[in-house]
Amino acid sequence: MSSRRLITSSERSKLDPFVVATGDASPRDQRDLMERPFFSLAKTRRTAPILYETGGVRVEVYAVPEHGMATIWDADVLIWAASQIVEAEDLGFKTSRFLRFTPYQLLTSIGRQTGARDYKLLKGALARLQSTVIRTTIRNGEHWRRHQFSWINEWEECTTRDGRVEGMEFVLPDWFYRGVIDRSLVLAIDPAYFRLTGGIERWLYRVARKHAGRQPKGWLFEVAHLHEKSGSLAKLPDFAFDLRRIATRQPLPGYRLHIERNGRRELLRILPTGLSTGPVDIPVDGVGTSGVPTIGTSSVRVSGRRASKSQLTLWPETAIPGLNLESNLESNSCSWAARSADNLATAAQQPSKLSTRQPSLPLNRKPGGER
Repeated sequence: MSSRRLITSSERSKLDPFVVATGDASPRDQRDLMERPFFSLAKTRRTAPILYETGGVRVEVYAVPEHGMATIWDADVLIWAASQIVEAEDLGFKTSRFLRFTPYQLLTSIGRQTGARDYKLLKGALARLQSTVIRTTIRNGEHWRRHQFSWINEWEECTTRDGRVEGMEFVLPDWFYRGVIDRSLVLAIDPAYFRLTGGIERWLYRVARKHAGRQPKGWLFEVAHLHEKSGSLAKLPDFAFDLRRIATRQPLPGYRLHIERNGRRELLRILPTGLSTGPVDIPVDGVGTSGVPTIGTSSVRVSGRRASKSQLTLWPETAIPGLNLESNLESNSCSWAARSADNLATAAQQPSKLSTRQPSLPLNRKPGGER
């Protein structure tokens, strides 16, 4: 019995909780997640793995049939978590992989509604984030070749007797948390990103923000390489058709897309417009029209947006029930020849200052408030 308790002991018991206080935080994204295929772009359930390799870097993503692979809409949870961590550290507060929050905080911050259906969808997203298994060589140390983890190690909800959800908590994997604490690996994104309805659109914005950034000349991709880089299950002609339609509508906030041809090669050029997207520590303004109709099979309905309200009272320690067991999945490696680099140019990297850590964030401070 003692060995059983040792195996299933909650990771939260070893971590200090980071209590997310009220207030909005400027959205930030993690660079590694923006540049490689870590998520399904489809609205329908995906169980086929993603196997990607380029420049000596491998990414393998595996799903279980019960939940399917975590989607690019589920990734909003990780963007929200990264935003809260960065904002708190900017204010000098101590953070942790163990986050406590109310579902209302999370949903309103990423532009979702807060009805019963939306809470149910949030729990489905958390289940997919926990059950999806990633194996990658990104940011591995000198003597380590692969890192395996899930996007969420464990999560739980605190409910009243009538079933109303009062609070939630989850534990992020160390790989993701270290990629957020290292400020050189974090980028600010446009809040209008959350209003993009299509999976390819969302993925394309993250690629644009990561590669084109604020460079006046933008970035040039071969469409065939973008198709491989996306991890999409769509055939190349269908994927290229989706890109042409997106380029026609120009839905990406802060960027314009141009289809070019070089002989038989089809290319996509991404150019920043207005250079409104700020560096890591500067919020950005919404640019362009991102509330667009759905296209193809990779889109979902746009979520509503509501004004923030006061945070609900967080639960006492004794109110937290038993743990939610972490998912584990063994998987095999797969490799193929790496494709050519995305561009001959190198995006400029702006250094960012590190914050001095202080005691845990008190509930009367607002990490998303006015500076």
